[in-house]
Amino acid sequence: MRSLPPLNALKSFEASGRHLNFRLAADELGVTQGAVAQQVRGLEDLLGVKLFNRQPRGLALTDEGRSYLPTIRRAFDLINEATENLAPKEKVITISATPSFAARWLVPRLGQFAEDHPEIRLRLDASNHLANFQSDGVDIAIRQGWPPFGHGLQTERLFANELIPVCHPDLIGSGEPIEEPKDLLKHTLLEDAHGQWPLFLDTFLDHQSESSARMMRFSQTSLAIDAALAGQGIALISRALVASELAQYRLQQAIALSLPTQNGYFVVTPRTPRQKALTNLVRNWLMDQC
Repeated sequence: MRSLPPLNALKSFEASGRHLNFRLAADELGVTQGAVAQQVRGLEDLLGVKLFNRQPRGLALTDEGRSYLPTIRRAFDLINEATENLAPKEKVITISATPSFAARWLVPRLGQFAEDHPEIRLRLDASNHLANFQSDGVDIAIRQGWPPFGHGLQTERLFANELIPVCHPDLIGSGEPIEEPKDLLKHTLLEDAHGQWPLFLDTFLDHQSESSARMMRFSQTSLAIDAALAGQGIALISRALVASELAQYRLQQAIALSLPTQNGYFVVTPRTPRQKALTNLVRNWLMDQC
């Protein structure tokens, strides 16, 4: 029977050896810095050798650590390769996104992905619930906000969030013209769950504007867009989510004003994905769409 060190201790050593930093290794493994340091100390005690020199700004491998690390890394690579070879032939990546983002931005692009990568099946989880990546099978999440989104996660900005007022072309053509910001108040303002109209009005008018505005509120951004398409008022929407409707003249920007916000749309993945190669491929494809 083989006498092997604990797997978690080896993982902590390998990650710490790559980063030469307990904190960065902990972020990758999704545990605390103290847990990584404790695992490494336990491994050193078990082996009877010192693997790292602890320094004020990080770690330095000892001679024993430099000798041990490449072999442990190759062992993990072999385990990963053997596991991937056992995986089902069908390659599936699950993307989590809010229903409105999925419907307005992601779904229209999935056909092209299927043509470019017929060997990969994308599964879309359209939900407002935050993915935890450990128990729900999600590989990639797209979320609006501002990082950090959680421990052990990495983020890349998909695009900035620029809000613009949009409406059906007939709403302005046959109704009250909109020539300056105060003319927006002559129309019904369609509010989604993010509630950005008060900020927009305060930015371009005055703090009393909201009290005189006629508001129609919706629980989802997609519903506010549908209401705008139906000519029911003016919606304040991220430009990226209505780019197609603007290009097809199904919607138009009501007035040449926009409001950049600090919270953008981000691609969120675990630092150590279950399917590293596939996750990276899909993440890169998402980034290329912008």
